[in-house]
Amino acid sequence: MKLITCTNISKQYGNKVALSNINLSLDAGAPIALVGPNGAGKTTLFSLLCGFIHPSNGEISIFGEKPGSAKLQNIISALPQDAALDPNFSIVSQLTFFGKLQGMSGKKAKQEALRVLELVDLTSSAQMLPKSLSHGMSKRVSIAQALIGSPKLVLLDEPTAGLDPVNAKKIRQIVKDLSVETTFVISSHNLEELEKLCDQVVYLENGQLQQSVSMKADAETAFLTLTMQQADISALSDKVRLLPNILNVKINNDEQIIIEHRIDVSFSLELSLLTLFTEQGWQYKAMMKGRSLEETLFSN
Repeated sequence: MKLITCTNISKQYGNKVALSNINLSLDAGAPIALVGPNGAGKTTLFSLLCGFIHPSNGEISIFGEKPGSAKLQNIISALPQDAALDPNFSIVSQLTFFGKLQGMSGKKAKQEALRVLELVDLTSSAQMLPKSLSHGMSKRVSIAQALIGSPKLVLLDEPTAGLDPVNAKKIRQIVKDLSVETTFVISSHNLEELEKLCDQVVYLENGQLQQSVSMKADAETAFLTLTMQQADISALSDKVRLLPNILNVKINNDEQIIIEHRIDVSFSLELSLLTLFTEQGWQYKAMMKGRSLEETLFSN
């Protein structure tokens, strides 16, 4: 059964078209990225998936059910970008309250609150008030709230926005650790972060679906991104084109080329490149399998 299916989805607010004729099919599994400029329709799509609003046209199915269905209770949860905690109640009391809203007994809700706080490494802060928390800690508490009841689908809107690198890394690790049982759909402008987490990317612009691409390697061809520290990029590009199994070479900037090649598990391409660097006296900075999410989305 498909995780999410959108069929000819449109949403209008008066004369403004927020989403137009979206057709989308997503499978459960690795995290899914939702990207696009401000005003692209990402938040509207999240709201539709949660059942907060209804489409003007089309149909949405989540695990075979309509958004807002009682059968999806405790199956889907969401973390809005501007989620806020009540400043007057301790963290554990708030999370316990949310557990009760899901139908848990008081004892079970308290146990669940402590469980999700442990997932985000904040058990020791359970009795603190939100005003005593750093921004990064507050964000992790909000993620803990979204994890109450072990939902199968979690929608995260800008989960690391405004966070320092340490807390952003912690949140990425939480998502990685929980992705075995839970599918995360993550809306973010941070493409470098998303390419570390996600296998599939949905790109919206002006309310329309522009691309839905997989970041998984192709069965027959692959990419290699080569960043040089000292080299003649034009000469390097010409010489790489002469190597076996090369399909295309693109000069990305004055220090980077992107190589499309036939898959060869013997690492002969990498060895040929290292030999070439030695012969020419060139130095490389990084050799990365694949290509960046930015390059994948905007290379054409």
